[in-house]
Amino acid sequence: IMDLRTDIWRKHVLVVEDIVDTGSTLAYLRKLLSSRGPASLRSCVFLRKPARSREDVTIDYLGFDIPDAWVVGYGLDFNDRHRALPYVGVVEPSDAGEAE
Repeated sequence: IMDLRTDIWRKHVLVVEDIVDTGSTLAYLRKLLSSRGPASLRSCVFLRKPARSREDVTIDYLGFDIPDAWVVGYGLDFNDRHRALPYVGVVEPSDAGEAE
């Protein structure tokens, strides 16, 4: 809904993502931002789920590859819970059913 507030023409741009699941969002952002003429366009991703990938998207800086599981902590949440955990944890399927 909201566009950039700054012109990125000839500027170095770093897209920072918490998690890449299918890759669709990052692929969209890279295409959109590259059309605006940045000097460079790089991406930094904390967590990636290779098993769920549907897009061949370039990740320049990657923290960790993880299995296909729902993770929480460090800003990632499940039903608005667990976002403030000081670590990354996995929500088990039995936990997910109880939270809904």
